[in-house]
Amino acid sequence: MADSKGAKRKGVSTKPDLASLLGLVVGIGGILGGMLLEKGELRHLYQVSAGMIVLGGTFGAVMVTTPMNVLVRAIKHVMLVFFDTAQSPVAAIEEIIEYATQARKQGIVSLEQVAANVADPFLRKALNLAVDGIEMSQIRSIMELDLSLVEHEGEAEAKVYEAAGGYAPTIGIIGAVIGLIHVMQNLADIEAVGKGIAGAFVATIYGVATANLFFLPAAAKLKSRTQASVQIRELMLEGVLSIVEGLNPKLIRTKLDAYLQGAQSAGKKAAAAKGSAAGQPVSAEG
Repeated sequence: MADSKGAKRKGVSTKPDLASLLGLVVGIGGILGGMLLEKGELRHLYQVSAGMIVLGGTFGAVMVTTPMNVLVRAIKHVMLVFFDTAQSPVAAIEEIIEYATQARKQGIVSLEQVAANVADPFLRKALNLAVDGIEMSQIRSIMELDLSLVEHEGEAEAKVYEAAGGYAPTIGIIGAVIGLIHVMQNLADIEAVGKGIAGAFVATIYGVATANLFFLPAAAKLKSRTQASVQIRELMLEGVLSIVEGLNPKLIRTKLDAYLQGAQSAGKKAAAAKGSAAGQPVSAEG
Protein backbone atom coordinates (compact mmCIF):
# COMPACT_ATOMS: atom_id res chain seq x y z
CA MET A 1 0.00 0.00 0.00
CA ALA A 2 1.24 3.47 -0.87
CA ASP A 3 2.13 6.06 1.70
CA SER A 4 -0.95 7.51 3.39
CA LYS A 5 -0.09 11.12 2.64
CA GLY A 6 -0.25 10.65 -1.10
CA ALA A 7 -2.31 7.51 -1.34
CA LYS A 8 -5.83 7.21 -2.51
CA ARG A 9 -7.99 5.47 0.05
CA LYS A 10 -9.18 2.04 -0.97
CA GLY A 11 -12.71 2.01 -2.37
CA VAL A 12 -13.00 5.81 -2.28
CA SER A 13 -14.17 7.55 -5.43
CA THR A 14 -15.66 10.96 -6.06
CA LYS A 15 -18.74 10.84 -8.26
CA PRO A 16 -21.50 13.34 -8.97
CA ASP A 17 -24.65 12.96 -6.89
CA LEU A 18 -27.26 12.81 -9.64
CA ALA A 19 -30.10 13.08 -7.14
CA SER A 20 -28.86 16.48 -5.95
CA LEU A 21 -28.01 17.80 -9.41
CA LEU A 22 -31.19 16.60 -11.09
CA GLY A 23 -33.29 17.61 -8.09
CA LEU A 24 -32.06 21.18 -8.33
CA VAL A 25 -32.66 21.26 -12.09
CA VAL A 26 -36.14 19.75 -11.76
CA GLY A 27 -37.09 22.08 -8.90
CA ILE A 28 -35.98 25.26 -10.62
CA GLY A 29 -37.28 24.04 -13.98
CA GLY A 30 -40.68 23.24 -12.53
CA ILE A 31 -41.05 26.70 -11.01
CA LEU A 32 -39.87 28.56 -14.09
CA GLY A 33 -41.83 26.28 -16.40
CA GLY A 34 -45.01 26.89 -14.44
CA MET A 35 -44.39 30.62 -14.61
CA LEU A 36 -43.98 30.48 -18.39
CA LEU A 37 -47.20 28.49 -18.72
CA GLU A 38 -48.95 31.32 -16.89
CA LYS A 39 -47.62 33.71 -19.56
CA GLY A 40 -45.02 35.15 -17.21
CA GLU A 41 -41.65 36.48 -18.32
CA LEU A 42 -38.35 35.37 -16.86
CA ARG A 43 -36.96 38.90 -16.99
CA HIS A 44 -39.42 39.87 -14.26
CA LEU A 45 -37.54 37.60 -11.84
CA TYR A 46 -34.15 39.12 -12.58
CA GLN A 47 -33.37 41.71 -9.91
CA VAL A 48 -29.81 42.19 -8.72
CA SER A 49 -30.92 44.31 -5.77
CA ALA A 50 -33.29 41.61 -4.51
CA GLY A 51 -30.52 39.02 -4.81
CA MET A 52 -28.12 41.21 -2.86
CA ILE A 53 -30.65 41.78 -0.09
CA VAL A 54 -31.57 38.10 0.30
CA LEU A 55 -28.12 36.51 -0.10
CA GLY A 56 -26.25 39.26 1.71
CA GLY A 57 -28.73 39.45 4.56
CA THR A 58 -28.90 35.67 4.93
CA PHE A 59 -25.12 35.25 4.91
CA GLY A 60 -24.74 38.04 7.44
CA ALA A 61 -27.30 36.47 9.78
CA VAL A 62 -25.58 33.09 9.48
CA MET A 63 -22.22 34.71 10.29
CA VAL A 64 -23.70 36.18 13.48
CA THR A 65 -25.17 32.80 14.43
CA THR A 66 -22.27 30.49 13.58
CA PRO A 67 -18.68 30.30 14.89
CA MET A 68 -16.25 31.20 12.11
CA ASN A 69 -14.45 27.83 12.07
CA VAL A 70 -17.76 25.98 11.63
CA LEU A 71 -18.84 28.42 8.92
CA VAL A 72 -15.61 27.90 6.99
CA ARG A 73 -15.95 24.10 7.22
CA ALA A 74 -19.55 24.27 6.04
CA ILE A 75 -18.58 26.36 3.01
CA LYS A 76 -15.73 24.00 2.16
CA HIS A 77 -17.99 20.97 2.41
CA VAL A 78 -20.83 22.38 0.30
CA MET A 79 -19.53 20.29 -2.62
CA LEU A 80 -20.52 17.18 -0.65
CA VAL A 81 -24.08 18.10 -1.55
CA PHE A 82 -23.33 17.53 -5.24
CA PHE A 83 -20.55 14.93 -5.07
CA ASP A 84 -20.47 11.62 -3.22
CA THR A 85 -17.05 10.73 -1.79
CA ALA A 86 -18.16 7.92 0.51
CA GLN A 87 -15.95 4.87 0.84
CA SER A 88 -17.35 1.60 -0.41
CA PRO A 89 -18.35 -0.72 2.48
CA VAL A 90 -17.32 -3.70 0.35
CA ALA A 91 -13.81 -2.27 -0.14
CA ALA A 92 -13.53 -1.49 3.59
CA ILE A 93 -14.49 -5.06 4.47
CA GLU A 94 -11.97 -6.49 2.01
CA GLU A 95 -9.22 -4.29 3.47
CA ILE A 96 -10.04 -5.40 7.02
CA ILE A 97 -10.14 -9.07 5.99
CA GLU A 98 -6.68 -8.61 4.46
CA TYR A 99 -5.37 -7.31 7.80
CA ALA A 100 -7.21 -10.03 9.74
CA THR A 101 -5.65 -12.75 7.57
CA GLN A 102 -2.16 -11.35 8.13
CA ALA A 103 -2.74 -11.02 11.88
CA ARG A 104 -4.03 -14.61 11.98
CA LYS A 105 -0.92 -15.95 10.27
CA GLN A 106 1.83 -13.71 11.63
CA GLY A 107 0.35 -12.20 14.78
CA ILE A 108 -1.20 -8.79 15.33
CA VAL A 109 2.21 -7.17 15.88
CA SER A 110 2.96 -7.84 12.20
CA LEU A 111 0.42 -5.14 11.34
CA GLU A 112 2.67 -2.41 12.76
CA GLN A 113 4.27 -1.56 9.42
CA VAL A 114 0.97 -1.93 7.59
CA ALA A 115 -0.86 0.34 10.02
CA ALA A 116 1.60 3.17 9.43
CA ASN A 117 0.63 3.22 5.74
CA VAL A 118 -3.15 2.90 6.06
CA ALA A 119 -4.73 5.80 4.15
CA ASP A 120 -7.88 6.18 6.24
CA PRO A 121 -6.94 8.07 9.44
CA PHE A 122 -9.68 6.42 11.53
CA LEU A 123 -8.69 2.90 10.54
CA ARG A 124 -4.99 3.76 10.94
CA LYS A 125 -5.54 5.00 14.48
CA ALA A 126 -7.60 1.94 15.44
CA LEU A 127 -4.98 -0.45 14.04
CA ASN A 128 -2.18 1.38 15.83
CA LEU A 129 -4.04 1.07 19.12
CA ALA A 130 -4.55 -2.63 18.45
CA VAL A 131 -0.88 -3.17 17.63
CA ASP A 132 0.11 -1.34 20.82
CA GLY A 133 -1.78 -3.95 22.84
CA ILE A 134 -4.52 -1.64 24.13
CA GLU A 135 -7.47 -3.51 25.61
CA MET A 136 -10.59 -3.87 23.47
CA SER A 137 -12.74 -1.81 25.80
CA GLN A 138 -10.27 1.06 25.72
CA ILE A 139 -9.95 0.91 21.93
CA ARG A 140 -13.73 1.05 21.61
CA SER A 141 -13.96 3.95 24.04
CA ILE A 142 -11.26 5.97 22.27
CA MET A 143 -12.58 5.35 18.76
CA GLU A 144 -16.21 5.95 19.72
CA LEU A 145 -15.11 9.37 20.97
CA ASP A 146 -13.72 10.02 17.48
CA LEU A 147 -17.03 8.89 16.01
CA SER A 148 -18.90 11.29 18.28
CA LEU A 149 -16.67 14.15 17.15
CA VAL A 150 -17.24 13.31 13.47
CA GLU A 151 -20.99 13.20 14.05
CA HIS A 152 -20.94 16.44 16.04
CA GLU A 153 -18.93 18.30 13.40
CA GLY A 154 -21.18 17.04 10.60
CA GLU A 155 -24.27 18.11 12.54
CA ALA A 156 -22.79 21.56 13.15
CA GLU A 157 -22.08 22.03 9.45
CA ALA A 158 -25.59 20.95 8.48
CA LYS A 159 -27.05 23.41 10.98
CA VAL A 160 -25.33 26.26 9.10
CA TYR A 161 -27.53 25.53 6.09
CA GLU A 162 -30.56 24.93 8.26
CA ALA A 163 -30.04 28.39 9.75
CA ALA A 164 -29.70 29.90 6.26
CA GLY A 165 -32.93 28.15 5.26
CA GLY A 166 -34.66 29.74 8.23
CA TYR A 167 -33.34 33.25 7.66
CA ALA A 168 -33.70 33.49 3.86
CA PRO A 169 -37.53 33.73 3.69
CA THR A 170 -37.58 36.38 6.41
CA ILE A 171 -34.86 38.39 4.69
CA GLY A 172 -36.91 38.05 1.51
CA ILE A 173 -39.87 39.66 3.27
CA ILE A 174 -37.61 42.50 4.40
CA GLY A 175 -36.60 42.98 0.75
CA ALA A 176 -40.26 43.07 -0.28
CA VAL A 177 -41.05 45.69 2.37
CA ILE A 178 -38.11 47.82 1.22
CA GLY A 179 -39.46 47.61 -2.33
CA LEU A 180 -42.95 48.60 -1.19
CA ILE A 181 -41.58 51.58 0.70
CA HIS A 182 -39.96 52.76 -2.51
CA VAL A 183 -43.22 52.23 -4.42
CA MET A 184 -45.28 54.19 -1.89
CA GLN A 185 -43.05 57.19 -2.45
CA ASN A 186 -44.12 57.33 -6.10
CA LEU A 187 -47.91 56.86 -6.02
CA ALA A 188 -48.54 59.47 -8.71
CA ASP A 189 -47.71 57.06 -11.54
CA ILE A 190 -50.22 54.19 -11.24
CA GLU A 191 -48.54 52.08 -13.93
CA ALA A 192 -45.18 52.41 -12.17
CA VAL A 193 -46.85 51.51 -8.88
CA GLY A 194 -48.14 48.22 -10.33
CA LYS A 195 -44.74 47.26 -11.70
CA GLY A 196 -43.07 48.33 -8.47
CA ILE A 197 -45.34 46.18 -6.31
CA ALA A 198 -44.74 43.17 -8.55
CA GLY A 199 -41.01 43.74 -8.42
CA ALA A 200 -41.04 44.16 -4.67
CA PHE A 201 -42.17 40.57 -4.18
CA VAL A 202 -39.23 39.18 -6.18
CA ALA A 203 -37.12 39.32 -3.00
CA THR A 204 -39.71 37.14 -1.26
CA ILE A 205 -39.50 34.63 -4.10
CA TYR A 206 -35.71 34.61 -3.85
CA GLY A 207 -35.83 34.04 -0.10
CA VAL A 208 -38.38 31.21 -0.16
CA ALA A 209 -36.84 29.57 -3.24
CA THR A 210 -33.26 29.53 -1.97
CA ALA A 211 -34.40 28.19 1.40
CA ASN A 212 -36.50 25.34 0.01
CA LEU A 213 -34.54 24.48 -3.11
CA PHE A 214 -31.02 24.68 -1.70
CA PHE A 215 -30.35 25.58 1.94
CA LEU A 216 -32.70 23.12 3.67
CA PRO A 217 -32.09 20.25 1.20
CA ALA A 218 -28.34 20.85 1.50
CA ALA A 219 -28.59 20.52 5.28
CA ALA A 220 -30.42 17.21 4.94
CA LYS A 221 -27.90 15.90 2.40
CA LEU A 222 -24.94 16.82 4.62
CA LYS A 223 -26.59 14.97 7.50
CA SER A 224 -26.95 11.87 5.33
CA ARG A 225 -23.29 12.13 4.31
CA THR A 226 -22.29 12.29 7.96
CA GLN A 227 -24.40 9.24 8.80
CA ALA A 228 -22.80 7.28 5.95
CA SER A 229 -19.32 8.32 7.12
CA VAL A 230 -20.07 7.27 10.69
CA GLN A 231 -21.44 3.91 9.54
CA ILE A 232 -18.26 3.14 7.57
CA ARG A 233 -16.16 3.98 10.62
CA GLU A 234 -18.34 1.79 12.83
CA LEU A 235 -17.69 -1.04 10.38
CA MET A 236 -13.94 -0.39 10.59
CA LEU A 237 -14.02 -0.31 14.38
CA GLU A 238 -15.89 -3.61 14.61
CA GLY A 239 -13.41 -5.13 12.18
CA VAL A 240 -10.37 -4.03 14.18
CA LEU A 241 -11.92 -5.19 17.46
CA SER A 242 -12.60 -8.57 15.85
CA ILE A 243 -8.95 -8.78 14.81
CA VAL A 244 -7.89 -8.01 18.40
CA GLU A 245 -10.29 -10.68 19.60
CA GLY A 246 -8.55 -13.16 17.31
CA LEU A 247 -11.63 -14.15 15.32
CA ASN A 248 -11.29 -16.17 12.14
CA PRO A 249 -11.30 -13.93 9.01
CA LYS A 250 -14.32 -15.82 7.67
CA LEU A 251 -16.23 -15.10 10.86
CA ILE A 252 -15.17 -11.45 10.70
CA ARG A 253 -16.50 -11.23 7.13
CA THR A 254 -19.81 -12.73 8.21
CA LYS A 255 -19.99 -10.23 11.06
CA LEU A 256 -19.22 -7.22 8.88
CA ASP A 257 -21.55 -8.32 6.09
CA ALA A 258 -24.38 -7.26 8.40
CA TYR A 259 -23.48 -3.65 7.53
CA LEU A 260 -23.98 -4.42 3.84
CA GLN A 261 -27.31 -6.09 4.54
CA GLY A 262 -28.39 -3.10 6.60
CA ALA A 263 -27.57 -0.72 3.74
CA GLN A 264 -29.42 -2.90 1.23
CA SER A 265 -32.42 -3.14 3.55
CA ALA A 266 -32.50 0.66 3.92
CA GLY A 267 -32.36 1.01 0.13
CA LYS A 268 -35.25 -1.45 -0.33
CA LYS A 269 -37.34 0.38 2.26
CA ALA A 270 -36.71 3.70 0.50
CA ALA A 271 -37.68 2.16 -2.85
CA ALA A 272 -40.81 0.65 -1.33
CA ALA A 273 -41.79 4.01 0.15
CA LYS A 274 -41.37 5.71 -3.23
CA GLY A 275 -43.40 2.99 -4.92
CA SER A 276 -46.23 3.31 -2.38
CA ALA A 277 -46.24 7.09 -2.74
CA ALA A 278 -46.58 6.72 -6.50
CA GLY A 279 -49.42 4.20 -6.09
CA GLN A 280 -47.36 1.35 -7.55
CA PRO A 281 -47.55 -2.20 -6.15
CA VAL A 282 -44.53 -3.27 -4.13
CA SER A 283 -43.57 -6.92 -3.96
CA ALA A 284 -43.06 -8.65 -0.63
CA GLU A 285 -39.48 -9.36 -1.57
CA GLY A 286 -38.75 -5.61 -1.79
